[in-house]
Amino acid sequence: MRRAASEHVVVELLKTKCLPVLLYGLEVCSLSKAQVKYLGYAVSSCYKKIFNVKSNENVRLCMDMFNCDDVATLLTKRKQKFAGCFDRMDSILYELVVVISD
Repeated sequence: MRRAASEHVVVELLKTKCLPVLLYGLEVCSLSKAQVKYLGYAVSSCYKKIFNVKSNENVRLCMDMFNCDDVATLLTKRKQKFAGCFDRMDSILYELVVVISD
C-alpha cells in the first residue's frame, strides 16, 4: 500500500503537532528516568512505523537524518526555556519595583 505523505512530511507533523502535545506541561514535572524512557519508547515506536525499521539503531539514524532530538533532549530544552521565562519575569518584576519605588 502506498503512503499518502512522504516520510519527511510525516516526521514534520510528528515534530510540530504530536510531540508538543505529548510533552505539554512536562517541563514543570519531575519525571523519573523510567517515565522518560517510556515517553522515548512511544516516540521511538512512531519513528519505527514511519520508516518501517525494527532496530533502535536504525531509528536513531533516521532521527539524526531528519534532525530529530530524542525525548530526553527535548525535555531538557523545554525545561531550560521554561526556566529562562522565570529569569525574564524576575527581571521585569525587579524593574517594576524600582519604577514604583521611585
